[in-house]
Parts: sequence; C-alpha cells; structure tokens
Amino acid sequence: MRRTELLQELRKMRFEEAYGGWQHGRLTQLEAASLLGVSDRTFRRYLGRYEEGGLEGLIDHRLEQTSHRKAPVDEVMRVTEQYRRRHSGWSAKHFYAWYRKDKGTRSYSWVKSRLQEAELVPKAKARGAHRKRRERSPWPGLMIHQDGSTHEWIPGQRWDLIVTMDDATNEQYSMFFVGQEGTASSLRGVGEVIESRGLFSRFYSDRGSHYWHTPEAGGKVDKQRPTQFGHALQRLGIEMIAAYSPEARGRSERMFRTHQDRLPRELALAGVTDMAAANRYLTETYRPAFNAEFMQPAMEEGSAFVDWIGGPLNDILCERFERTVGNDNCVSFENMKLQIPADRFRCHYVKAKVTVLRRTDGTLAILHGPRTLADYDKTGKGLASNLKAAA
Repeated sequence: MRRTELLQELRKMRFEEAYGGWQHGRLTQLEAASLLGVSDRTFRRYLGRYEEGGLEGLIDHRLEQTSHRKAPVDEVMRVTEQYRRRHSGWSAKHFYAWYRKDKGTRSYSWVKSRLQEAELVPKAKARGAHRKRRERSPWPGLMIHQDGSTHEWIPGQRWDLIVTMDDATNEQYSMFFVGQEGTASSLRGVGEVIESRGLFSRFYSDRGSHYWHTPEAGGKVDKQRPTQFGHALQRLGIEMIAAYSPEARGRSERMFRTHQDRLPRELALAGVTDMAAANRYLTETYRPAFNAEFMQPAMEEGSAFVDWIGGPLNDILCERFERTVGNDNCVSFENMKLQIPADRFRCHYVKAKVTVLRRTDGTLAILHGPRTLADYDKTGKGLASNLKAAA
C-alpha cells in the first residue's frame, strides 16, 4: 500500500473511533476532537463531511496532489533541452516568457530552479545596500523619457536603438533603430508619441549635444541657448529636464540592459539580418510583448496627455535654419542649391529672409513668413507639389 493510501486509511480509522465514542456518549465533542488532534470546530466540520459523504468525505485530496518539486523527469529534461537548443545564453526571466508562449504551465520559480540545477543559468548574486529610487510620475503623459543605446544588435552591425517611454507606467511608446542617434531621430520619437497618445507635459533626457548646449564638459546645461531639438519642444510648450548622471536615468538604464540582453537573441531567433526587418520586428512583435511583461499601472487614475489638434507635426518637429535668398533666386543649404519656383505672389525673392526646414524624414522646405514656398527631397530636388502651388 502506498504511503498516501495508508495515511488516508489511518485517518478514517481514527475518526471512526472518535465518532463512535461521541455517538455513544462516552466522549464530548471537545474530547473527541482532542483524540483526533484537532479543534472542536474542525471536528464539527468533519461531522458534516461524514454525514454528507460517509468515510470517503473525510479523504484529504491534498495528499494525492503531485508535488511541484517532484515533477516527472521527462518534463524537466524537456524544459532544459528546449533552453539548450533554442535559448542558450538567455536569462531565466526571458526564457520563461517564451516558455509561457509555448503553453508551459509551471511557475517562474520552478523553471528558474530547474535551469539553475542544470547549471544553465547562474544563481543571482547577493544584492548590496538598497538605494531609494525616485518615485514615478503619478499619471501617464506627465513625463516622458528618451534615450539611445549603441550596441551590436545583429552580428557585425552596430546601430543606435532610440526608445521613448513613459515615466509613470514604463510603457515604451516608440522604439526604432537608426544608424546614428541625433536631432532627427529624437524628434521622430517625440512625434510618434504625440501622434499615438497626444501632447505630453515634460521631457527627460541625458545631456547629449542634440538635446542641450553644455558650455563646460560635465557641467550644467545652458537653458538660455536651446538646440534645434529644444526649439522644437518650445514650440509645443513641452518642458525639458536634464539628467546629470546615469543613476538619475536609472529606469532607462535598466531598461536598456534588458534590451541588450534580449533583443539580439530574439532577432537572431527570428532570422533578422537588416535594419528594416529589425524595425518591423520591434514594432510588430518585440515592443508589444515587452510592454505586456514590464508595463506597470500608474499610481493614480487619469492622464496628462492632451489630444493634438495643431495640424501636421512635420513642420513643427523639425530643424529650422535662417537663410537669405541669393541673386539667382536660390537658397544655399549644405552644399545644395534650392531653387525657389515662380509663384503668383512675387516674381522673385532675391535678398528676402527665409527659413529652411529639415524634417525628420530628411525632406526640406522653404518658408517665407508662415507661407511654404517650396518642398524638396533629401537631395534638394523640388517636389511635384511645388508645381501645384505655383499654378
């Protein structure tokens, strides 16, 4: 007889003895309960179960459950083999997310323990003294973080990953790869947040030269001399806040460590070999899964986002340069000659002060006051829309 069955039979025999003594008046309920080693309240519960289901009603079904620590050997081997074959080098938490996608039912603690027992993942080191973290913003849209990370995301390919996230919820609103971080990529991230969620209140970043002018290396930023990026956010009424140490940007720093650990492995698993495919994977697969796992509820209900109703963002989230039109009715801009087409308002703009816009997609435009005179592609070639405007 198995040990579990023996325990169940002994339980029945002891109850019959106590029940008989109580039925014949030899024992009080309290004495019968003491004989069983339970409280009188528990004894009364046993009586109810006995009257309802007989001795079978007294069976403790918990004794029949398989211990989570004693899982079948073939299940343990299946989990560890899956890790060795497809996910070698992944962290236990990252592997567990994929284990659940494959309809795994065990807990994270169980999976991590099996991987550690097989020496496939290291045991966590003891943590040092706890450092108090800055409290999150109470509402989404109150403060947005943006940061970039240069890394070898694909073997032999070093790109910059630009991430724009919410301080209140850790939600990643925008995520994409570029060859090099700069003004255009940062403005693009801001634009994607506004288009998808609305206008936010504050922007938090490091002291990168495209964000801030810093007169002295490692010193304070000069808020009186905005960069092109700073001017763009001023036009939207968004306050900029500079971080003065990596510790101050702790959330984005921890987030990038996770991305650097997970993303290269997932891109390799998906067979991604170029930037266009990598950006599709980020948008369609990685970012939604990351948000589902790491996004947190805001501390308070509500939102600081405001719907954007100000028209196209392209001509606001852009770089602006003042120029004077030459005698040939052209504007010189970065080794290009931008020809201003004839229009019905003026025969020429020679010596006029104009503004050249460079949008996040690299296209250009010339403005005279609030009016757009012409649009150009990245090479300075006039676009077809110029002909319609001149008509």
